[in-house]
Parts: sequence; C-alpha cells; structure tokens
Amino acid sequence: MTSRYLHNSVLSFVFWSTLSTFVFIYFSCALERHEHLELGLCVSLLFAAYYFILKTPVQTSFLVGIGLFFRLVFLFSIPNLSQDFYRFIWDGRMLINGLSPYLFSPNDIINTHESIFAQMQILHSGMGTLSAQHFSNYPPIHQLSFVLAALISGKSITGSVAVFRIIILSADIGILVFGKKLLKNLKLPERNIFYYYLNPLIIIELTGNLHFEGLMLLFFIIALVFLQQQKSIQSAVFMSFSILTKLLPILLLPLFIYRLKPKKIMRFYAVIALCIIIAFVPFFEFDFIKNYSNTVGLWFTNFEFNSSIYCLAKILMAHFLGLSLINYMVYTTPLLMGMILVYFIRRKYKDTKSIIQISLWVLTFYFLITTTVHPWYVCTLVLLSCFTTYRFAMVWSGSVFLSYFAYHQNVVSENLIWILLEYLIFGGYMMFEVVRQHRAKASSLD
Repeated sequence: MTSRYLHNSVLSFVFWSTLSTFVFIYFSCALERHEHLELGLCVSLLFAAYYFILKTPVQTSFLVGIGLFFRLVFLFSIPNLSQDFYRFIWDGRMLINGLSPYLFSPNDIINTHESIFAQMQILHSGMGTLSAQHFSNYPPIHQLSFVLAALISGKSITGSVAVFRIIILSADIGILVFGKKLLKNLKLPERNIFYYYLNPLIIIELTGNLHFEGLMLLFFIIALVFLQQQKSIQSAVFMSFSILTKLLPILLLPLFIYRLKPKKIMRFYAVIALCIIIAFVPFFEFDFIKNYSNTVGLWFTNFEFNSSIYCLAKILMAHFLGLSLINYMVYTTPLLMGMILVYFIRRKYKDTKSIIQISLWVLTFYFLITTTVHPWYVCTLVLLSCFTTYRFAMVWSGSVFLSYFAYHQNVVSENLIWILLEYLIFGGYMMFEVVRQHRAKASSLD
C-alpha cells in the first residue's frame, strides 16, 4: 500500500511538473500580455499545478530541483509582461559611462547627446514614454545589479537580461536557504518556504519579468535571521541592503522597536541610517535630493493602477465632492500608515514571529490603500506568509494576474469588473481566514 501510494505520488509530481514546464516555456517564448484568454488559462494551469505539487509528499530535493528548472526555462528569453528591464539596462550603461540616472532622465540623454553607449535608441523606445521622462527611482544596490550587467554584457540586451536573471535566481536560492533556517529557528515547518519558492507569481514576475523584489527579500530574510540571533549590527547591515534595493522595508522599521533592548535597538537604527547615507554619498548633489524625492513621490501623486480601496474612495469622492483624491494621497497615505503603525507599535511585539505576522498585515493594508499595485508587489506578502498561518497572499498571487487584463495591444485601459473580481477573490479568502482563526482562538480559550 505504501509503495503504491509513493508510486502514485511520484507520477502526480511528474505530471504536474511536466505540465508546468510546458506552460512556463509558452510564457517565456510566445505569450503577450494583451492575450487575455491565453494568459488566464496559463495562470490557472500553473496555480493548479502549484497546489498539487505542494500537496505531493516528495522529498524536498525534488522541489528544489524543479523550482530551479522552472526558473532556468526563462534564462535567455526577453520579458514579455514588463518593459522595466530596458530601464534597468539603460541605468547600468549610464553609470559605467559616468552619468547619474538620478540627474539625467533618458529623454535628457537621448535629446542632447550623441550615442554614448550601445543600443541607446532601442532601450529608450523599449522602456516606454512614462519611464523615459523621469529620473531613476532605483536605490544604489538595485543600481549595482544594473552596473554588473553593463560590465558583463554592455552591448547585448539578451546578455544583460541573462545577468539579471542569474542575480534574481541566486537571490531565490538564498531565500530558500535562509528562509528554511529562519523557519527552523522559529520552530515552524521548514517546508513552508516552498509556498514562496514554487509560487508561479514569484517565478514569472521575478525570474521571468526581472523584478528585483527577490533580492530585497533575500537581504530582509538574512536580517531577520541575525535579528533572531540577537546580532543587531549584522541584522542592521542587511536590513539597510534590503532598503537600498527597494524602499518598501522602510515601512516596517518601526515594528522592530521593542525587539531588542534599548541600547541594541538604537544601534540597530543608527547602523541602518549610516549604511544608507554611505550608499547614497557617491550620487549626492543638491539636484539629486529634489529629483529623487519627486520621482518617488510620483507613486502617490501621478500613478494609478490596480488599486482597491483607493479606487473606490476616488470614485465616491469625485461623485459626491467633485474632488480628485490623488491630489491628496501625498498626505493621506503617510497619515493612514502612521496610524496603523502606531496601533501595532503600542502593542509592543517583541518576538520575531509576531513581528513578521504584523509586517504581513501592515504591507497588506498599505497595498490596499495605495494608488498602484503591480503584480510583483504581492511577492513580498507571499514570502511573509510562509512564516504565518495565513495563506491569503497565495490566493492574491493568483488573482492579481487579472490586473494584466488592463493591457491591450496599444493602450492600457482598466476594466473595473476585473479589478473587482481580483479583490473579491483575494479579500473574500482573507476574511475567511481571519474569521476562522478568530474562532479557533476563541475555542482554545473556552
């Protein structure tokens, strides 16, 4: 009976892994983001396979291997769901030619300079008009990845893409290693890390579409491992690396205030601040401060995509008050986030497990109120969920692909029906989990 069960488990693993491989190959070679029917079918198949692969009782070495193989499928393919990589390549090639992407926008360079580096026109056209007119908002460690690609493959877009993929793939392997270590330290099932490692959103948006959330999350997880060991300086250094890759972890810093003793926590925050200052020093000019703050501010004052609570509030405010909500988001977002952070800080969470769970809720709240939620933003929630009993982020990692239905062949136009469906699926499951866990907690107290 046991032998037959294992045989069936292996067959199930092989079947779903093979199916996923073919779908990932199609994703990497043929799928365009305006092909909504094909995109929806592919995502549905991948998440069905994801569910059954995780359910299959095979050795973790098989899961590690198949996750790596899925990522290698994309190695030399050009991303087809995002054009951000063109800007990454542009910034890297600017830097190795002595030009700061914080001081010169792509339009500044293309309009006033002759050919400075290879494929300037292709990169400028590929990144799109929105990116081309703004200064870079990517922090220094993020930029370091761009520089590395420019140094290794300064004349080939495909070569630069491969360098990015190797960096992102390596980051996911690091998350697997350090994530398992942290789970073990927290006395949680080590197998939980595969909720992240095998998730189709993670594979498609990070390795496939070359978003660097994985590198940010690697540094964040390493920081948590050191924090769990009470090594405040090492933790602070890696936390600063995480922030210097993507700014998002800044939101979580106040949650750590009671995790260490007063002397150590002050040292923790001081080291983070010092590392960030040192990293930005090479780029410092007075125009840099203005340009960088204005560019980051665009996410609150200009950009709108796949929002939920903000979208609803915007419609109501325009209808009843005749006002445009986005004009007030530069004040509203910090105010709301400040309130939610104060609420959690006052509860004085001291253990790492609780801080991770609160981080999950803080970022979920932030993504619900913000003006822009691209699919790859959800990757952070997927990883944090691995250290909690909540799985709503896995559901959102599937439904968030409905946001791609806004992309048509020559225009981006959101349909509120698809946005509503995305958030009903995710929000419904989130409320189900909250109610279920509340009832379970109440029952345990009886």
